[in-house]
Parts: sequence; C-alpha cells; structure tokens
Amino acid sequence: MKENSFNDKLEFTPEERRELVALAFSLRHAISEALTYDDVKKLRAHLDNAMENGQIHRDVFGLNAILFSMQTVKIAVDEIGLKRESIISILLYTSVLNGFITVENVTAKFGESVGRIISGLVKIHGLYKKKPVIESENFRNLLLSFAEDIRVILIMIVDRVNLMRQIRDTENVEAKHEVSEEASYLYAPLAHKLGLYRLKSELEDLSLKYLEHDAYYMIKDKLNATKRSRDAYIDRFIKPVSEQLEKAGLKFHIKGRTKSIHSIWQKMKKQKCGFEGIYDLFAIRVILDSPIQKEKMQCWQAYSIVTDMYMPNPKRLRDWLSVPKSNGYESLHITVLGPENKWVEVQIRTERMDEVAEKGLAAHWRYKGLKGESGLDEWLNNIRSALETGDDMQLMDQFKMDLYEDEVYIFSPKGQIFKFPKGATVLDFAYYIHSDVGNHCTGGKINGKAVSFRQALRSGDTVEILTQNNQTPKRDWINIVQTSRAKSKVRLALKETQQKEGLLAREMLERRFKNRKIEMTEANMSHTIKRMGYKETSDFYKDLSTGKIDVNDVVDKYVEVQEHDETYQNAQPVVSAQEFNYENPDEQLAQENSDVLVIDRNLKGIDFSLAKCCHPIYGDDVFGFVTVNGGVKIHRCDCPNAPEMRRRFGYRIVRAKWSGKDSSQYGVTLRIVGNDDIGVVNNITSIIAKEDKVVMRSINIDSHDGLFSGNIMILLDDVSQLKNLMKKLRMVKGVKQINRI
Repeated sequence: MKENSFNDKLEFTPEERRELVALAFSLRHAISEALTYDDVKKLRAHLDNAMENGQIHRDVFGLNAILFSMQTVKIAVDEIGLKRESIISILLYTSVLNGFITVENVTAKFGESVGRIISGLVKIHGLYKKKPVIESENFRNLLLSFAEDIRVILIMIVDRVNLMRQIRDTENVEAKHEVSEEASYLYAPLAHKLGLYRLKSELEDLSLKYLEHDAYYMIKDKLNATKRSRDAYIDRFIKPVSEQLEKAGLKFHIKGRTKSIHSIWQKMKKQKCGFEGIYDLFAIRVILDSPIQKEKMQCWQAYSIVTDMYMPNPKRLRDWLSVPKSNGYESLHITVLGPENKWVEVQIRTERMDEVAEKGLAAHWRYKGLKGESGLDEWLNNIRSALETGDDMQLMDQFKMDLYEDEVYIFSPKGQIFKFPKGATVLDFAYYIHSDVGNHCTGGKINGKAVSFRQALRSGDTVEILTQNNQTPKRDWINIVQTSRAKSKVRLALKETQQKEGLLAREMLERRFKNRKIEMTEANMSHTIKRMGYKETSDFYKDLSTGKIDVNDVVDKYVEVQEHDETYQNAQPVVSAQEFNYENPDEQLAQENSDVLVIDRNLKGIDFSLAKCCHPIYGDDVFGFVTVNGGVKIHRCDCPNAPEMRRRFGYRIVRAKWSGKDSSQYGVTLRIVGNDDIGVVNNITSIIAKEDKVVMRSINIDSHDGLFSGNIMILLDDVSQLKNLMKKLRMVKGVKQINRI
C-alpha cells in the first residue's frame, strides 16, 4: 500500500475530474448494488470533510489519492468481484493510516467487517517498517497469517496492480524500481497463489517493463512482428480440428492464447536461447459446451480427435480430468506435433472448467512448482466458492486465516524472516542461529522487551538473542525447546559436557591414585565400578564429577577390590593346561574370542571406519575386519563380501557392536523400481521430505519402456528409521521394488 507524503492541498486537474466522473459512471451499477444509501452518504461526508481540511494529498508519485482509490475499487469490482466491505475499506484506508480517523470510528459507522479489513491493512503496513526481506516465501506466508481476512490480501494486490499501471511516466525512478521489485517478488506470487492469473501476469509484465526495459520491448516487438504469421499458423492448426469436432457433433469454441512477455523471458533465460528458440509461444484451448454428466466423455473424445490428427508427446500428457488437482482444477493438457513440425500445447476443458480456471481464486495455484501449505488447498477452495456466489461476500467473514495456525513467522533484528512451529521458544530460535548461540543463551528481547528464553514466539515478533560465555546447557532445556533440531543440539551439547566432565573426573582420580602411590589398572577399575553398583562407566564418572561420590571412597573401594582379587587368585590351585579339552573343537578360533569391539566415535587407540561396500548404519548387525595397516573396517553381517572374508581371512574378523546412539546420521542408498506413472516420483520424494530427521542428498531416476528405476541417497539416524521409511515407500502406488544397496 502507498503512503502519502505531500502536504499540499489536493486540487483536481481537468483530466482527473473527467476520469473520476467516468469511473463513477462505470461503477454506478456495482456501487448501487453493493452500498446502501446510508453508506454512500457517510463516505461522501467523510471525503468532503477530508478534502476541506486538507487531509487528502498526492502520494510520492504525485498521484491523486481519491482518484487512485476509485481506480483501485474498479479493479477490485471488475477483476475479483469484491463488494461492500472491500469498497469502503479501499476508500477509507489512507485516512486511517494517516490518523485522520480511527479503526474504532470506522467499525462504528460501517460495521465490524470493514474495521477488521482496515485493521489488517494497518498491521501489514506496520510489518514493512521492520524492513523485511520481501523476496522470501516466509514473508508472503507471514502476510497471509497476519491478514486474518483474505480481503486484506486481495485489496493489497489490486492496489499494487493499479499503482503499477499509474507510474509508467513517473520521474521518481528509485521509488518506481522499489514498487516494481515488490510487485515481482511479493504481489505476483500472492496473486498466483490466490488464482488471480490475469492480475499476476500483468504484475509480472509491468515489473519486467520497468526493471528490464530492453528485454521487455525486445520481446514485445518480436511478438508484434510475428503476430500475423502466428495467427495464420493457429488458423491452420485449428481449422481441421474444428471440422472433425463438428463432424463428431460436439459444441465448442477454440481460442489461441499467447504466453505473457514475462513467461517468455523466463523461458529464454532458463533455456539460454534467443526469442526464436522458444517454440511454445502460445497454447490452443478447446472449450466444450457440454452437459455436466458428459464432460469427461466429451473431453476424451476431443482428445482422441486431436491426437488422431497430430502426433502427441506422451510425456507431456497431463490428465486432471480423472484426478482433478487438489484445488479443483480440471483439464486435459497435451503437446502435439502440428503443421511444419512445430510443437503445440493443446488444453481441452468444458465451459464450467474454464470458468473455474479463469476466475476461481484457487485455480491450479501450485502449477509449475509452487509448494503447498498446510490446509491451504481446502481453504482456497472455500474462498473460490464464496467468490462465485457473488452474495455480497458474506461468506468471507467465515475465513479467519487459520491455515497457518501451526506456524509462526518471526523477524531477526536485520529484517530476516524465520518460520517455526507454533509453541517454539526463544531458545529454539537461538539454536536455529547456531549451536554456540543456543548453548550460551540466557534470554532474549522481543520487540525490544527483555524476556526469558522459555518465552513462546508469536508471528510478527522481532526477536534478539542474549548470550553469556559462562552459560551452559541444562538437562531441562530438552523440555523447553520444541523443534527437533534444537532438541538434538541440546542432547549433543549435554553429551559433550558429560564427556568433558568425565575426562576431568578421571584425571582427578588418576592424580589421587598417584598421590597415594597406588597403581591403577583398567581391569581392577572396571571391577571397582561394578562393585559400586554402576552398569555404565559414564554414569560413574558423571557422579564423580558432580561430587555425588567422593574420590577418596573410590580409592578405598579400589584397594579393597584389589586385595580381594589377589587373595582369591592366590587361593586357586594351579592346573596344567594338559588337563583341559576343547569344549567345541570344531569352532573357529575367531569365534572363540569373546572380545567385542564397541563402535563409538570416541574410541581411542583403534582406527576404525565404516565400510563403503555395504554402508552399515546404527542398528545393523555388524562385524569388524582388521585391515593390513592395522585399522578396522566395520561391515554389515549381510555384506556381499562377508562370505569371502570369512572363508579366506577368518582370523582377521572380530565381533563388533554399536555403543549408545549419538547424533550422527548415516548415508544409505535405496534402489527403487516401479511403473512410470504420472506423479509417482513426486509421491516418493514427498514422503521422504515429510520424514523427521531424514535428509535426501541426491536422486537419480531413469525411465524406460514404461518403468522407472533409480537410486536415492538419504541420511538418517538408524536402521529402525530406515525400515519404517522403506515400509512407507513400498505402499506408494506404482512402486514395484525397493532395496537397500
């Protein structure tokens, strides 16, 4: 939204007066239907009073504020179908923003819905003061979550479309570039998300025109130069198709649609080619006048006629008839080889489907890669239904933007925007920034006010983290943080602290033994720890470091155990080895060895690594293989090379097991084979993306003769997580085989 800055009293030029009269005349029918006589009377009184008191000015571009508002109203009415509340909000918003009237006054005069819309516009205007990074998807989502009423976003979009139309000849180049960049990065994607395709294309084209003038006019000139030949080609393509459709008794009309200048420019950059290298400059749309019960049948009949005449590209078939998009979009898309061996995109749909696609707010909003958000599909479908009713937008009051109720968006002090799950705390944000920031976090500031690191985050907050060098993580932090990322970092920090404290405790114990001139052996120390009731050595050293057990008591216990063991050993009679026989004479020597290598990243004195031939992960049954240089390779027991290693080098095999789980992730490659159906690969990657603590590193898929096969490299925690993921992937329709390699 624009902000007024000129303080001169508004005076209409003759041209502005004529345009205002023309606008009022063209809107008289829509306004008379939407506004009551009392509404018009109050609005006119407010505007007359505002003009009389010099409260309405020209903006930074020198645009007439009243005329601009009326132009915005016309776009809102004609392009979207907005009614009473939106019209009043557009006309009054600037006065509220500049402090000439309050939201409470507006609510009292025009109702709660108008007050809510204007309140949303004011709140969003406040977000801009934080100087956010508008290019981010997070900022678009923050706007949606902040708006509460979707009409706020719709008004913002039509306001920006109108502004982009009016600033063509402005001399304020810097401001022109700023609003053009916002239109490209923010408003065009918002319009796309809400299915306002004509407005989206206009915003993109005007942004390109103002930001990349030469590219825009180069494409525009070439389109104009080739229009006659393009129209002639479309006629040559359409004529035989029309004849066959008429013979089949179908009612229809066909139209050709040239793609927008912006989309052509994007293709040129993506394909790194000139204008002449773009073959799909237009699409042919076959629109059938069909009764609803025969829609699918007649669409497929038309498809059959088109593909009988022109060879189709089967890889470019998009069937949204059998399974419509989640937002309700229905159509058949196919690319065929037309006259002169040129590829042409053909879209086949009915009048009803075309109306939904052209005017519905939710029409295939995720087309070409825009990802979905939680609950957004159903929510947008409801909005589309409300718009189609044209019932004064009464149903719009039901929509409170609860689609982002599980997410919050916060600002850093520099204006960056971050997304967190609802309930996340200041400490979550600290760990998101960096592990060291989280480990030393003592609290934060939210909107300049000091808060505890336990404070929950709310959308729109500006959050600053406070740290101190002497701060260290505590065990209860695991319950404070809500995100899995922060929890894993807290656990890792606690483990590192415990290990460090354990080393200090051991050094302290060794010094005490040295002072008392007692020799400490690992065997006796291990026996002592068990006699003191500890199953894990780490727990023993932890209690020693915290003072729960006294170091002198440990030394005394050690001496007691040592004396007892020496007494016991001296009491045993010496027996010759000749008196013993093998219990299992056929058992291999390697298996008789009861020593087990415990795999732990803190293992000292042994150089071990995970074998690349079978990529073992935590939880796999494993064994160790001693290499020539003395290191140990860890293999899965079902490694393809295991039988040969056991046969030839049994003496070099050692038993092995995993120690307790740490925060490490392991790489696994999955081999997947399945039917090459539309969307099957997307379904596979979507499942992997939704898995907690599973990261997809690479994917390599080939398709041949109706089948696809390929490898997916992922990172995960352990074998149980892998089994669970493979179980889910096997349930995907079309997947025939999935194996770990």
